[in-house]
Amino acid sequence: MHNLGSIDAIPLGQGRCFVVAGQEVAVFRQRDGQLFAVQNRCPHKQGPLAEGILGAGRVICPLHAHKFDLVSGASSEPAECVRVYPVQERGGEILLQA
Repeated sequence: MHNLGSIDAIPLGQGRCFVVAGQEVAVFRQRDGQLFAVQNRCPHKQGPLAEGILGAGRVICPLHAHKFDLVSGASSEPAECVRVYPVQERGGEILLQA
């Protein structure tokens, strides 16, 4: 389990990239406070997903608008998907299992 720091580091409705065990991981905090974590790089053109638009449990890549489900990692493009990571908030800290 990796402690990524305070939950307050990620504003509601936004994402942030963390490097965990040499991998870029995008952690998102939905407006309802729910946390999600996926690989940061889009498999299409390596766009930074942490900078994408977040909503309804999905993130939209900022480069080419490919959409990814934050629970399953499934994409709007049939041949693409992203890795998802278990993440939770405990005592105001973000804990990621990678």
